[in-house]
Amino acid sequence: MQQVYLTIVLAPLLAAVIVGLFGKRIGRAAAHWATILAVGLSCALSLYTLVGLTLGTVEPWNENVYRWATVGGVHMQIGFLVDRLTATMMATVTFVSWMVHIYTVGYMRDDPGYQRFFSYISLFTFAMLMLVMSNNFLQLFFGWEAVGVVSYLLIGFWFKRPTAIVANMKAFLVNRVGDFGFLLGIAAIVMYTGSLDYQEVFSHVPRLSGQTMEIFQGSAWSVISIICILLFIGAMGKSAQVPLHVWLPDSMEGPTPISALIHAATMVTAGIFMVARMSPLFEASETALSFILVIGATTAFFMGLLGLVQNDIKRVVAYSTLSQLGYMTVALGASAYTGAIFHLMTHAFFKALLFLAAGSVIIAMHHEQDMRKMGGLRKYMPVTYWTCLLGTLALIGAPGFSGFFSKDAIIEAVHASTLPGAGYAYAAVLSGVFVTALYSFRLLFLTFHGKERMDEHTREHLHESPLVVTVPLVLLAIPSVVIGWLTEDSFLFGGFLGDAVQVLPGHDVLAEFGEHFHGPVGFVQHGLVGPAFWLALAGTIAAWFLYLKRPDLPGVLADKFSVLYRLLVNKYYFDDFNEKVLAAGSRGLGRVLWRTGDEKIIDGALVNGSARVVNMTAGVVRHFQSGYLYHYAFAMIIGLTMLLGWVLLTE
Repeated sequence: MQQVYLTIVLAPLLAAVIVGLFGKRIGRAAAHWATILAVGLSCALSLYTLVGLTLGTVEPWNENVYRWATVGGVHMQIGFLVDRLTATMMATVTFVSWMVHIYTVGYMRDDPGYQRFFSYISLFTFAMLMLVMSNNFLQLFFGWEAVGVVSYLLIGFWFKRPTAIVANMKAFLVNRVGDFGFLLGIAAIVMYTGSLDYQEVFSHVPRLSGQTMEIFQGSAWSVISIICILLFIGAMGKSAQVPLHVWLPDSMEGPTPISALIHAATMVTAGIFMVARMSPLFEASETALSFILVIGATTAFFMGLLGLVQNDIKRVVAYSTLSQLGYMTVALGASAYTGAIFHLMTHAFFKALLFLAAGSVIIAMHHEQDMRKMGGLRKYMPVTYWTCLLGTLALIGAPGFSGFFSKDAIIEAVHASTLPGAGYAYAAVLSGVFVTALYSFRLLFLTFHGKERMDEHTREHLHESPLVVTVPLVLLAIPSVVIGWLTEDSFLFGGFLGDAVQVLPGHDVLAEFGEHFHGPVGFVQHGLVGPAFWLALAGTIAAWFLYLKRPDLPGVLADKFSVLYRLLVNKYYFDDFNEKVLAAGSRGLGRVLWRTGDEKIIDGALVNGSARVVNMTAGVVRHFQSGYLYHYAFAMIIGLTMLLGWVLLTE
């Protein structure tokens, strides 16, 4: 199987290198065929691996491919850990990436950077596969940073746009904050275990649980809690949790295909996967779990509210991603790791679908993204409309759709949790159901229903997108509807992930919930009488009333609640705080250090000061070098006299 796993990882890399180096020579068609076939091969082999592990015909695999270096007794290996958790991520990442590659042929057909874009997204797929398939922290960190670098290139793909350059730099800098915590966490792991290998580190958990460290003198801190919180800070950056969420909405400056890839199945899910993979560590620290629970709940509810006031169709879907990542994080904090991965998987399908549907609309609208200039597109774009409707129903958790099974499981798991912060988290995720339905159907109604608000030229040229765009929409819509029915029983309650995640008996909230579970039909029946369904229905009705029945009311409400409206429009002033306080403060501190440290101390005292001292000393000393022989003879006599006098005095 080693050759299979190497092929899965290296096929997208090889295609990326070929297209990146020789794209102009081989042409557009060869560029997209090379990457599509490579990622398609990775997808087929990933599905083969997942099916084999499910049926038992393929055994879990944990082997090192080669040793890269040994430093101080710590072995730095390149290797793969392929179990059901890994295989699920591999299949999800490669399938969504494959759909995005195909869709890109239609979306980017007129772009001058066509070959470069295909090279980047194939490289992105390689980086994510390296991350999820790693069996050690070194390779994990490599994949972690690689997806960050490629996302920087993709968000700023249209580098002639100033907004794109600002957005990719913002993503890069914010992620550096999270990655700093992540790197400290890995350093602490090496310090206390002497290893980078997952299994070896996990074997040290019982010993680490009782250890403490002194960060500040006189105060003892739990080693395992510090390690887990530092690792999660890395996840906060990659998976865009408050307050390190600010980069994700701005990543919309990149082309729509990469928005779908980043938001659905790759970069933003890296943090969720990492915490699930590290479940043996996190289970040993209730402090870290409570911290995760509160951060995730805050993100789920408050980031969802921001979707209500966005008019850019892609930004609404982006804030939806933030909110849904919050749900996954809440599940991790409640120790419902399988629930988090299950929602990650279902969310990948319907979120990629919604982004690609938004891209289809943008193509038809001649790259107009403001929903206030749309409306009535349903009759012009039936395939896009119906697939977008299915994705929306999955997103709001309509009974029977994939999002219903995963999201309701998370809500019930949080409700059963007894960790500190669980009450707040339950209220947040339950309220978030109403908010999700409201902003999701606001997007659907403003875009596809109601009065046509586009200009006459755009209306005359409206038509459905080509097959290369609509086929991926249909293929993503299918799992958005049926994947929950097929996988929920085994995934959530049948122990599908096996030993890939570990949960302490006292934290196993899904097992408690599963005692009352009687198949998907029973789950749907339970959901129809639960509060989440009625809140979703209320949000849908509210969206219909506000944006179809009484479209004048949102403006009235915005004026009446102007303070709240401004708070939401300004995104809770996070960007202002970062720009005017953190960034401006950093620049001010830099200027002070430059003027006092660089100009006065380094340049003034050390460099220029040293030169002045040497110059002054030389000015004095050179008078002793007159060139006259009698001056030197006189100096020698004086010196000899002084030396003899010192010898006589010391005897």
